[in-house]
Amino acid sequence: MAKNSKIKDYGLFTKFRLSFSVIISALSGFLFAGGGTWMEAFYLLVGGLLVTAASNGSNQIWEKELDKKMLRTEKRPLPRGSMSLAEAYTVVVVSLAVGSWMLFQLNLNAMILGLVAYVSYSFIYTPLKQVTPWAVIVGAFPGAIPPMLGAIAVTNEFSAMPGALFFVQFVWQLPHFWAIAWVAHEDYQKANFYLLPSMSGKSKTSAFRIALSALLLIPFSLFPWVLDFVGPFSVMAASILGLIFFLYAYKLYLTLDDKDAKKLMFASFIYLPLIQFVYVIDKYFFFT
Repeated sequence: MAKNSKIKDYGLFTKFRLSFSVIISALSGFLFAGGGTWMEAFYLLVGGLLVTAASNGSNQIWEKELDKKMLRTEKRPLPRGSMSLAEAYTVVVVSLAVGSWMLFQLNLNAMILGLVAYVSYSFIYTPLKQVTPWAVIVGAFPGAIPPMLGAIAVTNEFSAMPGALFFVQFVWQLPHFWAIAWVAHEDYQKANFYLLPSMSGKSKTSAFRIALSALLLIPFSLFPWVLDFVGPFSVMAASILGLIFFLYAYKLYLTLDDKDAKKLMFASFIYLPLIQFVYVIDKYFFFT
């Protein structure tokens, strides 16, 4: 029983489910860039998972006192007291070291990109959450790295292809995180987090900016086509998916209802892997 409890603590501390979704994005970039051997895929996925786990763990160490104030975080292992700070630091250091080493087995650029994501998320985005709504935009930079990392694991160069994948995920993160911030707004306020796109909170201004960011996702999702990496299949699928996603955001603008913010949040979880693997399917089966 104690063993299962400890495994659960590690899962909560590293936000395993979130980390898993991150490596799905990395896998899409890896396949889109041409893929590689099974061992290279292993290094990318496990290395990326460990670096992400280190980022999430560092975030929880930084915010351990704030987590006690919020319902959504009060049962994490540090505020609950089921994990010591020494143990937390050990998990972070080991995860970061092993994860970085695994990314280095792919190439130096992949390791550097993983470390940039770790540092910017843990030491720039995390403290900014209490300071400014711009924190979400800052956090979107490390959050957009996974598909770029997957592509660079193959190409070993910072070029247009990984750049296009980066910008799609970057823009996606704005309506995604703002929808989460809307749903959790009252809880976030207990820790003085300012994460909605306007200091006016759940307002028409915030909802308008969320809808605008969702609308901007449509042209940004066409970047791989503009750069001639995919064909008409991606244009059609990206346009349809983008329009559906925007309609969820527009509904929130009309109603300012938490239920519609939650629907937008879940739609964002579905949209991202769909659009990323649309590119992969197009490249392998339709684009010539």
